[in-house]
Amino acid sequence: MPSLKDLKNRIGSVKNTRKITKAMQMVAAAKLRRAQEAAEAARPFAERMTAVMTGLAGSVGSSESAPRLLAGTGSDKVQLLVVMTAERGLCGGFNSSIVRLARAHAAKLLAEGKTVKILTVGKKGREQLRRDLGQHFIGHVDLSEVKRMGYPVAQGIARDVLDRFDKGEFDVATIFFARFQSVISQIPTAQQVIPAVFEGEGEVSSLYDYEPSEEGVLADLLPRGVATQIFTALLENGASEQGARMSAMDNATRNAGDMINRLTIQYNRSRQAAITKELIEIISGAEAL
Repeated sequence: MPSLKDLKNRIGSVKNTRKITKAMQMVAAAKLRRAQEAAEAARPFAERMTAVMTGLAGSVGSSESAPRLLAGTGSDKVQLLVVMTAERGLCGGFNSSIVRLARAHAAKLLAEGKTVKILTVGKKGREQLRRDLGQHFIGHVDLSEVKRMGYPVAQGIARDVLDRFDKGEFDVATIFFARFQSVISQIPTAQQVIPAVFEGEGEVSSLYDYEPSEEGVLADLLPRGVATQIFTALLENGASEQGARMSAMDNATRNAGDMINRLTIQYNRSRQAAITKELIEIISGAEAL
């Protein structure tokens, strides 16, 4: 049974931990507000751009003049997985959920005899995937120095991916990230970006005249579309990370409070038992006299 001194030290230690988790919760809440606003502001632009490209892709179809980013290489043998996670932990299951989805996707592709290549964005995903999929790594993007996510960061990642595609290093590229829904809900998402996949109805291209041609405009928009999808994913990840961290730190603060209450009760009982024992010894000594 721990001594009164040990219990008092443990109570003090947990109280200090609670102060830290509470401070981290408040910081995450402030960052979440900005990150959520950025993610929500980017969605209309991404949706509008996708609608325009969907309409153009529907007009171009599978013609021989279709851009390579739309038509693909004609094969899906080599798959590139771009796994986007955070640089830091202490955000609940945020990183693990993305890695779990990417790992399951990689396992499925490998079982089908496909070649898998992995580009990691963020330290935590790389750390978790290194053990069983490290031999498939082809690159890493360090975001530790990025204080505020901007479009140039996404452009840099997109340029790397597009250059690899132009060199014939892969046939299909899929990005993995967490789509922000709420503070307690972040949805792990896999989204194919190369070749471009469009769902639903887009802008009716017959209403517009395109110069030099629909194929030419689409060929120019598709690389921008890849960068926009990556940028949107990074913003969604940023909001999801802060939401998950805020929720995790709130749970940690609550758990610390519960532990302090339990330790305080144990301390008071031990102290009462010690006082009672001393009184008994005093009374017994007095009776002996």
